[in-house]
Amino acid sequence: MAIEKWLAITSVGLFAMFAGEMISVYNFMNTVPEDAVVAQGFSPDPKLIQFVSIGVAPAGILAAVVFIMSRNYGSKQIGSLIIIGGIILLAGNIVSYSMIDSIRDIYVTDAVNYLPLLFIILSAPVMGVGASLILKRKKRPKKQFF
Repeated sequence: MAIEKWLAITSVGLFAMFAGEMISVYNFMNTVPEDAVVAQGFSPDPKLIQFVSIGVAPAGILAAVVFIMSRNYGSKQIGSLIIIGGIILLAGNIVSYSMIDSIRDIYVTDAVNYLPLLFIILSAPVMGVGASLILKRKKRPKKQFF
């Protein structure tokens, strides 16, 4: 497998990790009792920023690098992996956004309200980039010349 495929697989894994992190923190804000030791001093904004910087930022960068590396010849496999990453990002943030109504008011901040919407919107360009790789049908050169 070429390096592009491994980077695309890593990107899908990071998109899935971010979706899982978002769902887990939103579920935590829904289910933790107010008098629990863990909930004392819990602020969701730093945790969400941490999840963005650990999960979706590197995943987006890897998807962009994969696109740049394979845009000249296109690839159905790489394009489909990028589309899968976008679908995972979309699904995870739709689930997170659907949980906002049941979160206690002490945890609801602007970041809690708007981050799922932001990444729902950003999943469309990710899937578009993947689709453009699938539709590109230029032959890959047999020999790499520097």
